[in-house]
Amino acid sequence: MSRPTPPPIADALIGWFADAARPLPWRAADVSPWAVLVSEIMLQQTQVARVVPRWEAWIERWPTPAALAAEPPSEAVRAWDRLGYPRRALWLHRAATEIVERHGGEVPHDLDALLALQGIGPYTARAIAAFAFGLRHPVVDTNTRRVLARAVGGQGEPGPPSTARDLAAMETLLPDDPASARLVNAATMELGATVCAARTPRCGECPIAEACAWRRAGYPPYEGPRRAAQARFAGSDRQVRGLVMREMRAVHRPITRAELAPVCDDAAQLGRAIEGLTADGLVIGDASGYRLPER
Repeated sequence: MSRPTPPPIADALIGWFADAARPLPWRAADVSPWAVLVSEIMLQQTQVARVVPRWEAWIERWPTPAALAAEPPSEAVRAWDRLGYPRRALWLHRAATEIVERHGGEVPHDLDALLALQGIGPYTARAIAAFAFGLRHPVVDTNTRRVLARAVGGQGEPGPPSTARDLAAMETLLPDDPASARLVNAATMELGATVCAARTPRCGECPIAEACAWRRAGYPPYEGPRRAAQARFAGSDRQVRGLVMREMRAVHRPITRAELAPVCDDAAQLGRAIEGLTADGLVIGDASGYRLPER
């Protein structure tokens, strides 16, 4: 059974993206699949502006999986600095080790092989396959979902995610040609990030405004289910975890609980933060104190 013909918005997106694409370093033609993999993990729940300098430093220091795998995971955590969600640094280190052990140091292009790597989920695997290897796979992130909800679904917000539904919706937009499909994936993300923004969409600048179902319907308010709001960061256990990690990155010796006490006035909250970091493998505790993982 043949796929339906992609709507004309694919051509409009490709034409717009040729001039509108931000010059992000991991989009350069000569970047390696490893560099793309690193960018995709760093970009998870993190703004592009914060990722760019950290990605550049990371790739300069560890241009290949083998280079990273040769160093202890503590160095990856230190290099991660304040990028947030530092478990991703451990995932990258473990993924690099797995790539060396299983794939001769070369990032695999097969989805199943990518999914078997530490820290690589369905979105990241598809993004690597599409953007690093030019394979035809629908790729859906938060920005893509918003564009699909508005332009195709006719609603102002995408609502809670559904992998099967979202991938099927993106699949209908992709041209058969893999190179064009890659551009449509990237252009849809870019449109959601820069024009079809969540709170202030700039419809006058949108290349697919005439085809947008939400616009044609008169911008009806969204009345569907919503995702739960994220808890505030200030004063949270997440913030205390970050403060503990700041102290851990700054030294190359074990730190005692007494030395960590000034990080947080609430001893119970500090204890929860240390316990959580230990459970995540980011902190190793023994009789001498707490340290970053060395293996």
